[in-house]
Amino acid sequence: MTNKILLVDDEKGVVDVMKDYFQLSGYQVMTAYSGTEALTKIQRQPDIILLDINMPDIDGLTVCQTIREHITCPILFLTARIETADKIKGFSVGADDYIVKPFDLDELGARVAAHLRRENRKQEHSMLRFFGDMAIDYTKREVTINGAPVVLSKKEFDIVELLSVNAGQVFDRERIYEIVWGIDGDGNSDTIMEHIRKVRSKFAMLTMHSYIDTVWGMGYKWNG
Repeated sequence: MTNKILLVDDEKGVVDVMKDYFQLSGYQVMTAYSGTEALTKIQRQPDIILLDINMPDIDGLTVCQTIREHITCPILFLTARIETADKIKGFSVGADDYIVKPFDLDELGARVAAHLRRENRKQEHSMLRFFGDMAIDYTKREVTINGAPVVLSKKEFDIVELLSVNAGQVFDRERIYEIVWGIDGDGNSDTIMEHIRKVRSKFAMLTMHSYIDTVWGMGYKWNG
């Protein structure tokens, strides 16, 4: 089985060198050039992540802290220099190791291989997506905002799942009802309004962002 590795660094030259090396070593390589892009690539379930600490949008420490509750794969920080206090902070947010730049590619490859060997337990991969301050785990059917859980009923989560997976697409009430309740559902599309009102209320307790937009005369869409 081919291991998937995610390389995250805002220096394209560094990413290109690592990408060539790991592809030649038989890895399936994914790349990201910012913390924001890294969060979108996590849903592809890498087996190991090499993560630069100093990035201009979202730094590596924040990315690690954001994703660590949702994934178990090893995360190795890339850094130009490291002090003891920084190491302690990194390990506290979930890092597994540090690689100091400039690094020897063969040593880097050996470190990655060693971490993957230790990661021999069967991992439970979750289908994850991140939207701003929100994380949705579709496998566990869990929603968190800034790390705080949002308690949703089964139908409420089903609506959130439908809209978020199809972000930007407009669904009218009848279509949402048909998909979530089925054509034989005991009720009508007015039920959708009440469920979305409840979901919005729960979101509003934890964030100012409106994730579900009303498109007047048409329906609802996800605003991630």
